[in-house]
Amino acid sequence: MASASDSDKPSGSKEEESRSRLCEEFAAITGTDSNAAQSYLFINGWEKQKALNSFFEADMEGIFEDFDLPQRDSCPETKKKNWEEEKPAEPSVDLTKDSPASSGKPSEEDDCKLSVISWNVDGLDTDNLGERARGLFSFLVLYTPDVVLLQELIPPYVHYLKKRAVSYLLIEGGEEGYFTGIMLKRSRVKLVESQIVTYPTTRMMRNLLVAQVDFNGQKLWLMTSHFESCKAHSAERMKQLRVVKQRMKGAPYDVTVLFGGDTNLRDYELTKVGLPASVCDVWERLGKQEHCRWTWDTKANNNNNAPYVSRCRFDRVFFRPAIKDGVPRLAPDHMALVGLEKLDCGRFISDHWGIYCSFSAG
Repeated sequence: MASASDSDKPSGSKEEESRSRLCEEFAAITGTDSNAAQSYLFINGWEKQKALNSFFEADMEGIFEDFDLPQRDSCPETKKKNWEEEKPAEPSVDLTKDSPASSGKPSEEDDCKLSVISWNVDGLDTDNLGERARGLFSFLVLYTPDVVLLQELIPPYVHYLKKRAVSYLLIEGGEEGYFTGIMLKRSRVKLVESQIVTYPTTRMMRNLLVAQVDFNGQKLWLMTSHFESCKAHSAERMKQLRVVKQRMKGAPYDVTVLFGGDTNLRDYELTKVGLPASVCDVWERLGKQEHCRWTWDTKANNNNNAPYVSRCRFDRVFFRPAIKDGVPRLAPDHMALVGLEKLDCGRFISDHWGIYCSFSAG
């Protein structure tokens, strides 16, 4: 008769199935192949979180110098040549001033306009990450957006942004692995409260980051998320959309709500779940302009060297204006894709295009 401990052990087939599933989840989160996933999981006793921490810590070691992070000098006589030695040091930049694209004092109309960038910056791809992060920073200098909604941040990327973009407050949606973030221009947007909403059944460390802020005397709820990736995780992705939908719908009537992020949504998934009548998809509201349709486009973006053509509108912006009488109402008035130009390294800032939107008082 088998002992109690023996009977609790999974059968060979169940154990293989469990480990195969762990490999798939690890590969989806880290962007590695099944062999690398199996290696990290085996070394870490098939504990997924432990294996993920091991992977990200090892991966970050290789890019520390690109981000000018403190390094231990194992050889006092010979210091590593780092990114700051190869390129002139970038000063911290005060982005509260006028955009270089404009001149003179902003008009009262511009002062009431809300500008937003939403971007999956693909921090999990560590190739040329230093130059790609500088590319993102250059867009912040050029556009000086009031709000920046970011996905796939990793700790070194956060460190870099905090060091360079000193006139922004950066709210993090996590601490380990990869996560989302919201940047607020300190001179224009005041944080009231922030919250991380968990997705109970996510297998990819995904959540919803919410920031309640004050903008020009108006109450705003800002939201960003990175929904579950890959076609096979459609059901989980729609669950996550329902969480966002409920949060937007349940916001007080005197609050303007803005969500931007990498939803990974297919059109049929959005149609199946639907949006509240008060919430719009900004791209659709502005006339479904073709030049803004594809935010994931392997035909134009070769960062992943994909052997196939895939054009999807994964990145979306949803908006619900305040609906209480007497409260100023914002409305979307402009949308454009950003990051379409290659950097000197021959790659783009990300494998996603960023979305720039502006909203004016209606």
